[in-house]
Amino acid sequence: MNSFDRFYGGWQEQLRHLVDQLAAAPKPPTSPDHHHQLHHLVSKFMDHYAEYYQTKALEVDRDVLSVLAAPWITALERSLHWIGGCRPTTVFHLVYTESSILFESHMIDILRGYRTGDLGDLSPSQFRGVSELQCDTVREENAITEELSEWQDGMSDLMVASSNLEEKIGKLGAIVKKADDLRLKTVRRVVELLTPQQAVEFLISASELQFGIRGWGLNLGKGPNNLTQKEKEK
Repeated sequence: MNSFDRFYGGWQEQLRHLVDQLAAAPKPPTSPDHHHQLHHLVSKFMDHYAEYYQTKALEVDRDVLSVLAAPWITALERSLHWIGGCRPTTVFHLVYTESSILFESHMIDILRGYRTGDLGDLSPSQFRGVSELQCDTVREENAITEELSEWQDGMSDLMVASSNLEEKIGKLGAIVKKADDLRLKTVRRVVELLTPQQAVEFLISASELQFGIRGWGLNLGKGPNNLTQKEKEK
């Protein structure tokens, strides 16, 4: 287990503690203290995300191929990866899905003019902001994908004796960092478009999705072919 393996295990554990704090926060906020508490928790959560990408960037500099192989996560998680992590545009599918579910759950109240203040109660300007951000993110995501494709096509140059492998790997690391920067920037900008209450709900949902996929991956890893003889006999 290398240093990033250990960091990731501790980071995941701390993420679970932060999600518990978000879940216990007052929603909807009914006082200035409640608003301050939600702001503080969202800021604390985003700092935690930023720490992950800062540490990951150092690991990319050290061994980008190991980062792409990502031995610290499950095979299922790796199968869903785009350049070393989730697609930034996944964030928007999550926002729209959660908003739709919550809107339908209290549609009558909203239509009667009662404001719930949650993700199901996004304003027209918020929807417009999310939609515009999604378009920008799709363009950036496609540009990075194209950059990776060009890097892969250029690997044929390695057949030439004068080609520089270290330089090629360095360019790959730069692409991974660019993808990570877009991932973090997208989450930050979505959070900025939301109210503190909505941001808390969004971050909880995003984390639960992450935990769920990891849990499924761990269970798949315990399939019949990976069980010990003792586990098979149970």
